[in-house]
Parts: sequence; structure tokens; C-alpha cells
Amino acid sequence: MATIYPVDSAGVTTRAAEPMVHRLAFADLHDALRRGWEDFKAVPSHAIMLCVIYPVLGLALARLVLGYSVLPLLFPLAAGFALIGPFAALGLYELSRRREAGEDISAWHAFDVMRSPSFGAMLGLGAILLAVFVVWIATAQAIYVSAFGYAPAAAIPDFLARVLTTPEGWMLIVVGCGVGLLFAIAALCVSVVSFPMMLDRQAGIAEAIATSLRVTARNLLQIAAWGLIVAALLVLGSLPAFLGLAVVIPLLGHASWHLYRRAVERNQAPPQIRPSRRIRRSAADFPATLLQWKPRRER
Repeated sequence: MATIYPVDSAGVTTRAAEPMVHRLAFADLHDALRRGWEDFKAVPSHAIMLCVIYPVLGLALARLVLGYSVLPLLFPLAAGFALIGPFAALGLYELSRRREAGEDISAWHAFDVMRSPSFGAMLGLGAILLAVFVVWIATAQAIYVSAFGYAPAAAIPDFLARVLTTPEGWMLIVVGCGVGLLFAIAALCVSVVSFPMMLDRQAGIAEAIATSLRVTARNLLQIAAWGLIVAALLVLGSLPAFLGLAVVIPLLGHASWHLYRRAVERNQAPPQIRPSRRIRRSAADFPATLLQWKPRRER
């Protein structure tokens, strides 16, 4: 969806100035996590509904596509959620925005993000992150095959012994973590504030990514620390059969909204998301409801 710019008094469309980015302190990261946790406690039920499905679908998809045990790809899958997490948290940004503005919050409000003026741009950037995620999984699979061949993965104890006690396993850890770090850095730089900015402003993909890169360039140490926090929380959330991600991903989604608030100047004229309208109809209207037309107004 195209970005909408203001129009001056002469009727000429003018491009809005780039938003100012602020310098972050490490205390801002802690504050973002604290506020994110408060948001999660205020609206926990639909946060879990929105996010718990992603690890389940990821494992099921990998099982169907690969056709054998996903044991070698458990860690890459868990790490890969950091790549698509910013897109998966779209509804959480909307919940945090509404709570910040003092508006009513319910489970259905998470889906109001689909009526955002820049939802099309969000889908576009989400598709890019999904493509990066797929490339990462394919790369991780190629690294594993280069180390251990095409033999099916053994049981968990044997698999861990091969990875942790053999030269091939050490090579797998070093190369896999190194390549994964590059994917994570790229995704973090382009999406650290992109999606919240699209929701808060009528921003397109290029404008949002450019702002995210400027935030990263001005706060290299702080954004690096944020990336480490995200990675550590995802690892902790993945340990109990990925169930912890149902809490970790909502927490990070809400916290990302508040990090955006700290990193980018506030939008003085945020776009208005039109409320959903539910039209009540009676049973007598059933035939007519199948045909969508507008009645003529009487003159």
C-alpha cells in the first residue's frame, strides 16, 4: 500500500521529513522489556492465541517438507523464529498501541492491524522475512549434510554425542552459529523498528527499513545488546519443547513497540484505523444478504 503524504496549501503533495531517531541507553532496553511484560500481563490470553501457533506450524511444516526427523533442525528452527518474529507480532504492536493510548483492549483488537493504512507494506516486508527464514533453514540443512551426510538423525543422546564430541559436530556448531549470526544481524537491522513504524505512521517498506537502519547505525551497541537479549530469551523459551515461546514471543513483541517509542520521535498525527462495523441482520434478511448492493436513497 502506497505511503500517503501531506498536501500543502497549493495542492502539491510534499514528502514528510524523515523521523528523527534518538540515541538509546541500555536502561531503555530494560524499560522496554518491563513495559512489554506489563502489556503481556494486561492482555495475556490472546497474546498466547496469536503466538503459540507459530512454533507448532513451524515444526509441522518442517516434518511434512523434509519427510524425516526434524531433530537436526530443531535449533535452526528455534533460532529462525527471530527472523519472522517481528512480523508474527503485528497484532501485539496494535495491542500495545491501544493500551498506551488508553483505548479499550480485547482479543479482537489484535486483528485491527489488518485495517491499518500500511498493512500492505507490512505484508510485503513479512514476505521478505519469510523468504529469509526459508533460506536460513535450507542453509542450516546444507551445513548439517556437509558435516554428517544424508544419514537419518539418531536418537537424541546419540545425536548430542555426535554434535558435542566429534570434530564434525564442532564444525557444525561453529559454522552454523556463524552463518546464523549473519542472518540474524541482517534481519535485526532491517526490522528492529520497521513494523511498529508502519503501524504508527503511514510508512512504506523502504521508509521503514531506512529508519530501522538509521536507528541501528546510531545505536550499534544497544541494538547488538537487544539482539543478544532476543536470542537468549528465544533459547530459553525453546527449551521446554518450544512451549516457552508462547510467553517469550508476546513479551518481545510488546517490548519491541516500546523500544520503537524510545528510538524514534513520536508521530504527532498517527493514522486512524477505521473501526470494524458489525451489521446486525435478522433472519428475514437472509436472501438479500447473499447479494451485496446498496439501496438507493430516496430523494
